[in-house]
Amino acid sequence: MLVKYRKDYEKVAMGLLSLLPDFKDIAHLQMEMQWYQSTGNHQLYLWRQADGDFSGVIGIEVGPDFVLVHHNSLSPEERNSANQGQMLDELAALYPGKRVMGTLAMATIIGAWEHHRDKQSTTADHH
Repeated sequence: MLVKYRKDYEKVAMGLLSLLPDFKDIAHLQMEMQWYQSTGNHQLYLWRQADGDFSGVIGIEVGPDFVLVHHNSLSPEERNSANQGQMLDELAALYPGKRVMGTLAMATIIGAWEHHRDKQSTTADHH
């Protein structure tokens, strides 16, 4: 389940983002957190499975007809393609009518998710 970032989730969000190579430097991580809080179209969401603690974070920029994924990070024990896909499925459901896209760094993950989703919808169409 995706939960919109709130100030009281800051330590958890920073902890999850710090798992990404870009954010090993705390100053860079703090700047990124400020960027997400600076305007309404930059959003952070924390992710958890129904009964668990937060185990993922996704950072997005919302445009007129798209959602651009800048970062996503899952805790090591939750890091797998099924959870990654679930996070992106939930993001797409939050923004119906907008295309979920990724930055260059996220392109591989978004591409794999789209491919998997397209394959599922093709299979569903045949049943």
